[in-house]
Amino acid sequence: MTQNVKEIFTGEAPPAPAALAAKVRTLAPSMTRSMQRVAEAVAGDPAGCAALTVTGLAERTGTSEATVVRTARLLGYPGYRDLRLALAGLAAHQQSGRAPAVTADIAVDDPIADVVAKLAYDEQQTLADTAAGLDTVQLGAAVSALAAAGRIDIYGVGASGLVAQDLHQKLLRIGLIAHAFSDPHLAVTNAVQLRAKDVAIAITHSGSTGDVIEPLRVAFERGATTVAITGRPDGPVSQYADHVLTTSTARESELRPAAMSSRTSQLLVVDCLFIGVAQRTYETAAPALAASYEALAHRHAPRGAR
Repeated sequence: MTQNVKEIFTGEAPPAPAALAAKVRTLAPSMTRSMQRVAEAVAGDPAGCAALTVTGLAERTGTSEATVVRTARLLGYPGYRDLRLALAGLAAHQQSGRAPAVTADIAVDDPIADVVAKLAYDEQQTLADTAAGLDTVQLGAAVSALAAAGRIDIYGVGASGLVAQDLHQKLLRIGLIAHAFSDPHLAVTNAVQLRAKDVAIAITHSGSTGDVIEPLRVAFERGATTVAITGRPDGPVSQYADHVLTTSTARESELRPAAMSSRTSQLLVVDCLFIGVAQRTYETAAPALAASYEALAHRHAPRGAR
């Protein structure tokens, strides 16, 4: 089979149909408003858009043919024809499965049973989108750096700070030297001590959190390997990251701010990093993990068995 133009010149294949919706959610914030209309149309109605010519989709979205083509290329397709084929594949995929009974939108007067169902569906979608859009080459490189690191610093504030703490305690359990910082002053004063072979990780959904970017920049300038976990791969944090791991960008609502859905996708990436590092360092990680379980075992024993 002949490779398409994108594969020949970049070595990358266009996103699979199932990953298209995730790609739209990730890139939409960086698009122009007219391109967003095209992206939202193809993600919202893949079957309908697959039946349209480039002129038809331009008319439907109130844009131009050039805008449609630019949007297709930004989404990873050489041209509109390739995007149209992906839309047809996505439509077939959706029709073969069961449609969700609820949407992810939660109203003020929703019964609690509906809230549970909607949140469960939205969490599942967030995880699926993150998995579909995660660059495994970048992930593998980050795992290699962590496995060989002399020291690991992790930066995060707010909800991302909780994720930083989660990664911190996971790495400690397998015997790695790790620190999590939510205080920007401590983060910077520790970042200046980092050197080559050390790793710094910034966790920021927006990609523009100054309290996280500053210590990552310092670590980058000191020669440490830097990793960004972000929902905005085109954000300022990426200019100081050797490796960028992209999380799903979900829609915000009044009752469900981005902090909730972003934390779900960030925790998935953290777990992928942890498992990858545990695999690479199994000979030392397994005994360290066993020792930590043993050290805490008496705290979980039945009261009468102590």
